[in-house]
Amino acid sequence: MAGKIKKRVSDIPVHKLPMQERIKKDLKRNYLLYLMLLPGIFILICFKVGPVGAMVIAFQDFSAFKGIWGSEWVGLKQFIKIFQDPYMLKLIKNTVILAILSIVVVFPFPILFSLFLNEVRIKKIRHAVQSLSFLPYFISSAIMVSILYTLVSPSYGLVNKIIEFFGGDAIFFMAEPEWFRPLYIILQIWQTFGYSTVIYVAAMMAIDTEQYEAADMDGANRWQKMFFITLPSISSSIIVMLIISIGNIFSVDLDRILLMYNSSVYETADVIQTYVYRIAFQATGFPNYSYGTAVNMLKSIIAFILVIAANKLASRYSETRLF
Repeated sequence: MAGKIKKRVSDIPVHKLPMQERIKKDLKRNYLLYLMLLPGIFILICFKVGPVGAMVIAFQDFSAFKGIWGSEWVGLKQFIKIFQDPYMLKLIKNTVILAILSIVVVFPFPILFSLFLNEVRIKKIRHAVQSLSFLPYFISSAIMVSILYTLVSPSYGLVNKIIEFFGGDAIFFMAEPEWFRPLYIILQIWQTFGYSTVIYVAAMMAIDTEQYEAADMDGANRWQKMFFITLPSISSSIIVMLIISIGNIFSVDLDRILLMYNSSVYETADVIQTYVYRIAFQATGFPNYSYGTAVNMLKSIIAFILVIAANKLASRYSETRLF
């Protein structure tokens, strides 16, 4: 009799089971997937969720000797100090310029590349090109910057050798403030466009081939199919990626900038993250952890507001949104 009852319970559709039974059934069926998630969840809790509680030091005059519980509470003193800092305007300007360049120049690049890659009919060539474009994503920023240094070296760099071949003078690119932003953007495109291309190519794989066949019957050429079928079909992925990019508007690659910049390019290279890094972890004197945390918290709040605004605009003018 018990066996018959058990059989009847197992025959009940999952969506009609009580929540507790539904969770047990799902855990039993997909326990291997949940085991695979555990390392990622552990890292997320330890390095993303856990440190959020320590942000209270932005409202303190934090001392590492006294700890969070023993440090003096100062309210909004650190945030007021941000708006009184005359150097903050330059930092915001440099950060925003790099962010806008990343959205205007870097963001469209993988979209265009994936559109043209999708038009390659020989699969072996398409897969080889996609793999080669994805390879720099796995290379550390230190190695990428080292390669860049070698290419633009004023004494033996390939770029300067070409300039000298055509009668020009060698340029010390890494010490010229006006060259920092172009080099940063070039390096960002080189290292990241392959990853974004994979996302767009995956979206293209879901496009119904009957649309292309109907376009062929109507006499559409490859350019018309690209811009009137492929591009609109991946618009959802483009909008989601754009919202994420807007959320990162105040977040630049700190590792890349720290490896690229020096005192001669501070004028254009110094951004909010590098400033926070210097004041929070500088070797001279006592690090100002509270002020660094306040700057970073304010940056995160602004980024959050931008994401909400971009998501609302996306939901108003299109059928896609992030949440």
